[in-house]
Amino acid sequence: MATDKTDTKLFVKRIIQLLVSIGGFAYIFYKIPLSEVIDNWNIGMTPWILAMLVAATLVMAIQANRWKGLSVQGPEIPFKTYYAYTAMGYFFNNLLPTGFGGDAVKSLAFGKKFNQTSQSVSAVLLARIQGLLAMFLCFFIALPFALNQAEIPIAYTITMTVALLACMVIVVLCLFSDKIPIPHFFSDRLAFIPKLQNSLSIYRKHKKQILLSSLDSLWLQLLTLFIAYAYFRAVGVDIDISILVVFTSITTVISMVPISLNGIGVREGTQVALFTGILGIPASVVLSAGLLGYIPLLFQTAQGAVVLLARKK
Repeated sequence: MATDKTDTKLFVKRIIQLLVSIGGFAYIFYKIPLSEVIDNWNIGMTPWILAMLVAATLVMAIQANRWKGLSVQGPEIPFKTYYAYTAMGYFFNNLLPTGFGGDAVKSLAFGKKFNQTSQSVSAVLLARIQGLLAMFLCFFIALPFALNQAEIPIAYTITMTVALLACMVIVVLCLFSDKIPIPHFFSDRLAFIPKLQNSLSIYRKHKKQILLSSLDSLWLQLLTLFIAYAYFRAVGVDIDISILVVFTSITTVISMVPISLNGIGVREGTQVALFTGILGIPASVVLSAGLLGYIPLLFQTAQGAVVLLARKK
């Protein structure tokens, strides 16, 4: 009975998220005719699109390398295996409205395959948080320069500051999770929790791996920003780098709020609000650029589909 209630709640949640995504897109295209968006696309975009696909592949490779570096226990597993599971995570994260994020799916599948679930989950969790910290680092470095270029409402800075503090708290809780007492009511029923605590606390002894994975996270953030720069250049817009860093970071954080499917609809609305509302770039141009950002995501998703088909065979 409890399982049925959980499934019903999850189903209702997905329906609401789907409606928000559809509603977001419907409203945007009601305000911005699709014909005006398409007018900004032409064959001259090809070099920038190819550059985005190369950057997307490098993103996956660095993510796989970061995951491999954080796997400090267990047998030596080839890099190509981490890359394959990274691709699989993109498939679930970007295509399917499942109850699990791509990170959860890939880490659990990997852990089950190689009998190291707790380490797999802890490595992916820590890597995700490091990625967010790298994004916040770039944001706060770029913010003073961006404020010289445009009037950015203080609410955005406050939101980013709160999100940064939350990430820092989560990092501390992860690294020192073994010091946090878990009531027996939970630990007796969820035996995985103590294992996850131990796996996370091990990283206190592996400072080199933490440093290297942090550097990987910084490279990932720079590549992500390059992809954003590329899709704006593809439609003929050359944006100040500091503005791009700040606005892209804000869009990422707002899109993470689980009110839509994978941020779809919310992401586009936020981009228009920032780049059009503050910079005055025509909304049709902003939307045409933002939609190009789905090309590298679909490319990554397609690689995940290939991995899943190969596993079935």
